[in-house]
Amino acid sequence: MNNKEGNNKRSSSRPNSSRPNSNKPKPAMAKRAQGPKKVKPTTETVTDKKKSAAPGRVSRTPKSAQNNISKPLKSDDIRLNKYISNSGVCSRRDADIYIQSGNVKVNNVVITEMGYKVKPGDVVNFDGSVLTPERKEYIVLNKPKNFTTSNEDDADHRNVLELVRGATKANIQPIGRMDKNTTGLLLFTNDTDMVRKFSLPNQKSAKIYQVTLDKNLKFEDLEKISNGVTLDGHKLYVDEISYVEGEPKTEIGLKLRTPNVKVVRAIFESFKYDVIKIDRVAFAGLTKKNLPRGNWRFLTEQEIINLKNV
Repeated sequence: MNNKEGNNKRSSSRPNSSRPNSNKPKPAMAKRAQGPKKVKPTTETVTDKKKSAAPGRVSRTPKSAQNNISKPLKSDDIRLNKYISNSGVCSRRDADIYIQSGNVKVNNVVITEMGYKVKPGDVVNFDGSVLTPERKEYIVLNKPKNFTTSNEDDADHRNVLELVRGATKANIQPIGRMDKNTTGLLLFTNDTDMVRKFSLPNQKSAKIYQVTLDKNLKFEDLEKISNGVTLDGHKLYVDEISYVEGEPKTEIGLKLRTPNVKVVRAIFESFKYDVIKIDRVAFAGLTKKNLPRGNWRFLTEQEIINLKNV
């Protein structure tokens, strides 16, 4: 595994059946003499023609034509729980609980109906406060050392939100936690559904770390770690572990799916190694390419779609 920092910024053919396919063109046949075709007399009169064209008679539209009929435009209505989630106060699941409890009003009317849709211009009151949905923002930061994700006051270390304060006025928050000594990719958003998704213990998105140890990692220990580690009575499976190519054997690449960064340090400490540095070089498909330490950028639309599909 070679993980290094970047710089700034998907016909099968079916055997022929015994029954001929009517859709396939039939082979050409030898021509034979034919007499002139008999024309079937028609009994339609001018009056019949007028009747067929008379108003009030509805003719069926062929299916092929029906497929070409334009569909109505998508409504701007939005489900109430999504509206609440978009406001950043809670997730959709939590919003459903508030709705069922009678704590949500739309235009001063209590709404307890699941699936209720809010129309443009409606005033939504959530637990006593009027909501104003925010535009969803997604920002990735290459976190430096000595910045914490904790909300507690720390006179010795600054909060990571200081580094992205100029990016947006939205009420963003980091996804997951990082201690002051851990560096690398950290995602911020005001999308509470995404924050909750990536904070779940069974979240399966891959994270790749480059770990610096105080001494060379023995090959037998590397093999043991690759087979999984038991921490606090729980089996932790490692997707991949290897020496970083071209680096001393103190530099280790580790791929995990757990959202808890502290587990990385605990793995090596359980084998009597001291961890000098942990750098997250990839997170759910995002990398540090063109993003120097301490810098941030907005995610692209495709990156946002990819994260939602993880």
